[in-house]
Amino acid sequence: MPHIRLQGDLPGILGPFAFRPETARPMRELAEILLRGPSTLPSGERELIAAYVSSQNDCYFCQTSHGAAAAHHLGGNEQLVQDVKRDYETAAIPEKLKALLAIAGKVRKGGKNVLPEDIEKARSHGATDLEIHDAVLIAAAFCMYNRYVDGLATWAPQDPEAYREMGRRMAEQGYVRSEEGAKAVSSR
Repeated sequence: MPHIRLQGDLPGILGPFAFRPETARPMRELAEILLRGPSTLPSGERELIAAYVSSQNDCYFCQTSHGAAAAHHLGGNEQLVQDVKRDYETAAIPEKLKALLAIAGKVRKGGKNVLPEDIEKARSHGATDLEIHDAVLIAAAFCMYNRYVDGLATWAPQDPEAYREMGRRMAEQGYVRSEEGAKAVSSR
Protein backbone atom coordinates (compact mmCIF):
# COMPACT_ATOMS: atom_id res chain seq x y z
CA MET A 1 0.00 0.00 0.00
CA PRO A 2 1.46 3.39 -0.97
CA HIS A 3 2.64 5.64 1.84
CA ILE A 4 0.46 8.50 0.55
CA ARG A 5 -2.92 8.57 -1.15
CA LEU A 6 -2.18 8.40 -4.86
CA GLN A 7 -4.79 9.03 -7.52
CA GLY A 8 -6.34 5.92 -8.96
CA ASP A 9 -4.76 2.51 -8.96
CA LEU A 10 -1.77 3.33 -11.15
CA PRO A 11 1.31 1.10 -10.85
CA GLY A 12 4.88 2.14 -10.21
CA ILE A 13 5.88 5.64 -11.19
CA LEU A 14 2.53 6.35 -12.84
CA GLY A 15 0.80 6.88 -9.48
CA PRO A 16 3.20 9.60 -8.28
CA PHE A 17 3.21 11.14 -11.77
CA ALA A 18 -0.58 11.48 -11.66
CA PHE A 19 -0.38 12.82 -8.10
CA ARG A 20 1.93 15.67 -9.11
CA PRO A 21 1.83 16.22 -12.90
CA GLU A 22 3.95 19.37 -12.73
CA THR A 23 6.93 17.33 -11.51
CA ALA A 24 6.06 14.39 -13.77
CA ARG A 25 6.44 16.48 -16.91
CA PRO A 26 10.19 17.18 -16.61
CA MET A 27 10.87 13.66 -15.32
CA ARG A 28 9.12 12.20 -18.37
CA GLU A 29 10.99 14.57 -20.68
CA LEU A 30 14.31 13.54 -19.16
CA ALA A 31 13.51 9.85 -19.67
CA GLU A 32 12.46 10.57 -23.26
CA ILE A 33 15.72 12.37 -24.06
CA LEU A 34 17.95 9.86 -22.31
CA LEU A 35 16.30 6.67 -23.51
CA ARG A 36 14.87 7.57 -26.91
CA GLY A 37 16.49 10.83 -28.01
CA PRO A 38 19.20 11.13 -30.64
CA SER A 39 22.26 9.12 -29.62
CA THR A 40 24.93 6.86 -31.01
CA LEU A 41 23.88 4.33 -28.36
CA PRO A 42 20.82 2.41 -29.50
CA SER A 43 17.70 2.80 -27.35
CA GLY A 44 17.89 -0.87 -26.41
CA GLU A 45 21.32 -0.37 -24.86
CA ARG A 46 20.20 2.76 -23.01
CA GLU A 47 17.18 0.86 -21.67
CA LEU A 48 19.55 -1.92 -20.57
CA ILE A 49 21.51 0.64 -18.54
CA ALA A 50 18.26 1.81 -16.92
CA ALA A 51 17.15 -1.77 -16.21
CA TYR A 52 20.57 -2.72 -14.82
CA VAL A 53 20.76 0.26 -12.45
CA SER A 54 17.16 -0.36 -11.35
CA SER A 55 17.94 -4.03 -10.68
CA GLN A 56 20.95 -3.07 -8.60
CA ASN A 57 18.68 -0.67 -6.67
CA ASP A 58 16.16 -3.51 -6.25
CA CYS A 59 13.35 -1.47 -7.82
CA TYR A 60 11.10 -4.18 -9.24
CA PHE A 61 8.80 -1.91 -11.23
CA CYS A 62 11.58 0.02 -12.97
CA GLN A 63 13.87 -2.93 -13.65
CA THR A 64 11.00 -4.97 -15.06
CA SER A 65 9.37 -2.23 -17.14
CA HIS A 66 12.65 -0.90 -18.57
CA GLY A 67 13.90 -4.44 -19.02
CA ALA A 68 10.79 -5.11 -21.10
CA ALA A 69 11.43 -1.95 -23.15
CA ALA A 70 15.04 -3.06 -23.69
CA ALA A 71 13.89 -6.52 -24.76
CA HIS A 72 11.40 -4.99 -27.19
CA HIS A 73 14.16 -2.88 -28.77
CA LEU A 74 16.36 -5.99 -28.89
CA GLY A 75 13.88 -8.06 -30.86
CA GLY A 76 12.22 -9.64 -27.80
CA ASN A 77 15.47 -10.92 -26.27
CA GLU A 78 14.34 -11.18 -22.64
CA GLN A 79 17.16 -13.60 -21.82
CA LEU A 80 19.78 -10.98 -22.71
CA VAL A 81 18.13 -8.52 -20.33
CA GLN A 82 18.21 -11.14 -17.56
CA ASP A 83 21.85 -11.92 -18.36
CA VAL A 84 22.80 -8.24 -18.11
CA LYS A 85 20.97 -7.81 -14.81
CA ARG A 86 22.57 -10.96 -13.39
CA ASP A 87 26.16 -10.36 -14.61
CA TYR A 88 26.73 -7.92 -17.45
CA GLU A 89 30.41 -8.90 -17.66
CA THR A 90 29.49 -12.36 -18.98
CA ALA A 91 26.47 -11.23 -21.03
CA ALA A 92 26.63 -11.30 -24.83
CA ILE A 93 26.87 -7.52 -25.22
CA PRO A 94 29.54 -5.27 -26.74
CA GLU A 95 32.59 -4.41 -24.64
CA LYS A 96 31.72 -0.73 -24.91
CA LEU A 97 28.35 -1.37 -23.27
CA LYS A 98 30.03 -3.44 -20.55
CA ALA A 99 32.33 -0.50 -19.80
CA LEU A 100 29.37 1.90 -19.71
CA LEU A 101 27.47 -0.45 -17.39
CA ALA A 102 30.51 -0.56 -15.10
CA ILE A 103 30.42 3.24 -14.94
CA ALA A 104 26.66 3.24 -14.37
CA GLY A 105 27.05 0.71 -11.55
CA LYS A 106 29.61 2.92 -9.86
CA VAL A 107 27.41 6.00 -10.24
CA ARG A 108 24.61 4.03 -8.57
CA LYS A 109 26.80 3.60 -5.51
CA GLY A 110 28.00 7.21 -5.58
CA GLY A 111 29.33 9.48 -8.29
CA LYS A 112 32.79 9.74 -6.76
CA ASN A 113 33.24 6.00 -7.27
CA VAL A 114 33.79 6.61 -10.98
CA LEU A 115 37.54 6.78 -11.56
CA PRO A 116 39.58 8.07 -14.51
CA GLU A 117 40.48 4.49 -15.42
CA ASP A 118 36.77 3.64 -15.76
CA ILE A 119 36.38 6.46 -18.27
CA GLU A 120 39.56 5.46 -20.09
CA LYS A 121 38.37 1.87 -20.36
CA ALA A 122 35.07 3.02 -21.88
CA ARG A 123 36.93 5.26 -24.32
CA SER A 124 39.29 2.40 -25.24
CA HIS A 125 36.21 0.43 -26.31
CA GLY A 126 34.95 3.31 -28.45
CA ALA A 127 32.66 5.20 -26.06
CA THR A 128 32.29 8.87 -26.88
CA ASP A 129 32.09 11.66 -24.34
CA LEU A 130 28.35 11.94 -25.07
CA GLU A 131 27.84 8.21 -24.46
CA ILE A 132 29.78 8.40 -21.18
CA HIS A 133 27.78 11.48 -20.17
CA ASP A 134 24.50 9.79 -20.95
CA ALA A 135 25.43 6.55 -19.15
CA VAL A 136 26.22 8.61 -16.03
CA LEU A 137 23.01 10.62 -16.33
CA ILE A 138 20.86 7.53 -16.98
CA ALA A 139 22.32 5.92 -13.85
CA ALA A 140 21.82 9.06 -11.76
CA ALA A 141 18.30 9.63 -13.08
CA PHE A 142 17.28 6.03 -12.46
CA CYS A 143 18.54 6.21 -8.90
CA MET A 144 16.11 9.11 -8.52
CA TYR A 145 13.26 7.32 -10.33
CA ASN A 146 13.85 4.12 -8.31
CA ARG A 147 13.84 5.95 -5.01
CA TYR A 148 10.73 7.89 -6.04
CA VAL A 149 8.85 4.67 -6.87
CA ASP A 150 10.00 2.70 -3.84
CA GLY A 151 10.11 5.63 -1.41
CA LEU A 152 6.36 6.04 -1.88
CA ALA A 153 5.79 2.26 -1.75
CA THR A 154 3.96 2.16 -5.06
CA TRP A 155 2.60 -1.16 -6.23
CA ALA A 156 3.96 -3.18 -9.13
CA PRO A 157 2.11 -5.71 -11.26
CA GLN A 158 3.45 -9.25 -10.98
CA ASP A 159 2.25 -10.49 -14.39
CA PRO A 160 5.18 -10.60 -16.85
CA GLU A 161 2.78 -10.05 -19.75
CA ALA A 162 1.75 -6.68 -18.30
CA TYR A 163 5.40 -5.61 -18.49
CA ARG A 164 5.85 -6.89 -22.03
CA GLU A 165 2.96 -4.68 -23.11
CA MET A 166 4.25 -1.76 -21.02
CA GLY A 167 7.74 -2.21 -22.49
CA ARG A 168 6.34 -2.29 -26.02
CA ARG A 169 4.44 0.96 -25.43
CA MET A 170 7.44 2.66 -23.85
CA ALA A 171 9.72 1.55 -26.70
CA GLU A 172 7.29 2.54 -29.45
CA GLN A 173 5.50 5.57 -27.98
CA GLY A 174 8.01 6.97 -25.54
CA TYR A 175 7.71 8.66 -22.20
CA VAL A 176 6.14 12.03 -22.96
CA ARG A 177 2.38 11.82 -23.26
CA SER A 178 -0.67 13.36 -21.74
CA GLU A 179 -1.77 12.37 -18.26
CA GLU A 180 -5.00 11.06 -19.76
CA GLY A 181 -2.97 8.80 -22.02
CA ALA A 182 -0.88 7.64 -19.05
CA LYS A 183 -4.03 6.67 -17.17
CA ALA A 184 -5.35 4.74 -20.14
CA VAL A 185 -2.03 2.94 -20.58
CA SER A 186 -1.80 1.95 -16.94
CA SER A 187 -5.33 0.61 -16.76
CA ARG A 188 -4.67 -2.10 -19.35
